This record gives sequence, structure tokens and C-alpha cells, in this order.
Amino acid sequence: MPVYLDHAATAPLRPEARDAWLTAASAVGNASSIHGAGQDARRTLEEARERLAAVLDADPIEVVFTSGGTEAVNLAVKGLWWARDETTDAVVLPDGEHHATLDAVEWLEAQGAEVRHVRLDAVGRIPVGAFGGALAGAALATALVANNEVGTVNDAAALADAAAAAGVPLHLDAVAAFGHLPVSFRGWRGSAHGGAGLVAMSVSAHKIGGPAGVGALVVSRAAEMTALVHGGAQQRRLRAGTQDVAGAAAFAVAAELAAAEREAEAARLSALRTRLVGGIRSSIPGAELLGDPVDRVPGNAHVLFPGASGETLLFLLDRAGISVSTGSACQAGVPEPSHVVLALGRSDAEARQVLRFTLGRTTTAEDVEAALAALPEAVERARAASGPRTGRAS
Repeated sequence: MPVYLDHAATAPLRPEARDAWLTAASAVGNASSIHGAGQDARRTLEEARERLAAVLDADPIEVVFTSGGTEAVNLAVKGLWWARDETTDAVVLPDGEHHATLDAVEWLEAQGAEVRHVRLDAVGRIPVGAFGGALAGAALATALVANNEVGTVNDAAALADAAAAAGVPLHLDAVAAFGHLPVSFRGWRGSAHGGAGLVAMSVSAHKIGGPAGVGALVVSRAAEMTALVHGGAQQRRLRAGTQDVAGAAAFAVAAELAAAEREAEAARLSALRTRLVGGIRSSIPGAELLGDPVDRVPGNAHVLFPGASGETLLFLLDRAGISVSTGSACQAGVPEPSHVVLALGRSDAEARQVLRFTLGRTTTAEDVEAALAALPEAVERARAASGPRTGRAS
């Protein structure tokens, strides 16, 4: 049987979420219509918004459904920048962010934004002091709650407090954290008032067993934000267009189930990850766990295999029926070194020699053992294919 260890890329669809989607999709009605069928759809949509808001510890009116995490991030970053006080153009951007954020900010930079980079520490954490030091006079700031590649967890509350103290609006990307770590929009916002501090937080459904193509941006009532899409007054005029009732219903179900099982799953996945990392260390010389060894997403193991190309390892493991990720970007078929590993201060060669194993709800102990059985030969073959250990990637 195939072994799927790439849950951070997308998680298997939960049967309950699928059923909720099918039920809602079988009903006809546009949630913006005023007739009976439309109002039935509206009730389903708003119930889903209320249920998701409860899991996120937010008010229902603050939940803006999107087509996924990428759109949510773009709405937050671009929308806050467009609505800024034009006396400042600065965006505070930690290194190692997801490409949805990096590419959105790069686009803003082409429009005149000044980007203030914040270096990560050696385990991939955003230093709160350096982050706070970059905030003065900024138009906005953004940060990951948990790094999607190496799994390191940031101090979201401290980052939000620093933004509030500096009077700067903050977006938190919680896509990699949601469903695996405690997430609280209200709690992280703290005592912040007005449009400063935490004002926006992005999440995605398919990372927690919901359908792909559904996400949400939690937007504080006090936030000043410009919409990306125009053409209707839906969702506080922040996202125009016919709303995806079935996707929202499925997302709400997946979120509730993930929240209910989170603590038990965190303990189970942490134990499986410990076995995986221990087995790798004992069987593969030189293998190194990257990221914080303790304070990380429970199912994440991001491993450096010196002398072995990550792309080659991925191919060999895939041939053995094991799905993992390199964690690196790939544009136009040309593999690139992991920008996150580079942000840890590692070399270009090392950034091409990593694999990300991410465990999830369907992962079993047998899956971990299968991966451990296949890895030594795969690493040996990948190292042989790379030639002499010269420090250069193949």
C-alpha cells in the first residue's frame, strides 16, 4: 500500500467533510438571493461561518471565506498595503515565509513598497526583538505562526504584541498551524485596539481534511483593508462574488473535527515523529533534523541528508511507494534550493539535500516503519549518484 507522508502539502479529505459538501452542493440557491432557496443557502453559509469562527476564536463577521490560503494571504498583505497611510510604504517580512507571502510582497515591492527583512534564527524562528525593531513606521507586517517547511513554531502572541505596541497592522499566516496547534485570533489580538496589532489571519481547509479550494481570512472589524476582487457587496465588501456554500460547510466540519482531536493527535503524531527521527539518525550517518527539535508542529520532520540530492531521494522514495516533499520550490521544472533552509544560514548545497516528512491523521506506525526501511538504500543510491562528497549538490 502507498505510504503518504506529505500531509503538509494536503491532507486526505475527511469523510464527514465530503458528506457536508455533498449535502450543501445538492441544494440549489445563491446565498445572495432573497427568495426562499437563496435564504436557505444563506442559512447554511452563515452557520458554517459561525462554526468556523468558534474554532478560530473569532466573531463570525470577521470570517471572510476565500478560495484558499494563497488568496487569503494576498488579500491580507495587498489589502492592508493598499489601505495604508501613504506616508509609509514599508512592509516587515521575515525570511522563510511561504511563497504566497513572499511573492505577494515581491509584487508590492515592484509597486513601490519598501521591504524590511527580518532574519530567522538557526532553528527557523522569528526573533521577536528583531521583528519588533523593524516595525517602526511600517505600513504592515506579516509572519508565519508555524514555518511550513521546518515546522518551527513562532511566538504569535509576542509578535502581535510587538505590532500593537508599534501601531502597525499585522497579518499572521496560520495555514501550517491550524488544526495542529492552538489558534486563537481573539487571544493573540489581546488588548489591541483599532487597526494596529493582529488584524488578519489566514487559514486553509485542505490542510485539515477539508476540500481544496476553500480558505478563510479572519479580518478584525477595526482593520482598514482594500478588496482584491470587486463586483458585489458580499463579505463586508472584502471579497465580491457568489459564495461557495458547500465549501464553507465542509470547511466548518473539518475544522470542528480537527479541533476536537487536536490534543490527542498531537501526542500521537509527536510519538510517531520521534520514532521516525530516531530511526533516521540511527540508520543514516550524518542525517540532521532541522528546525526546533521540540517546539515544532507535531507531525513535521524536516531532515538534511548530507551528500544526497533531495530531488533524487524524493524520486527514489516515490518509486518505493512513499510520498514525501523536498520542501523546495520548483519553477518551470527547475528545482531550486529551499529558501527556508537558506534562511537558517545553511549553504546552497545543504538547501538541496533536504526532505520534509509530514505525518497526519491517517499516518500509522506501519507507515513510519515502511519509510525507515526504504530510506537507507535510497540515501545510499542518492549519495552515489551525487558523486564524491565535495559539498556541491548534483
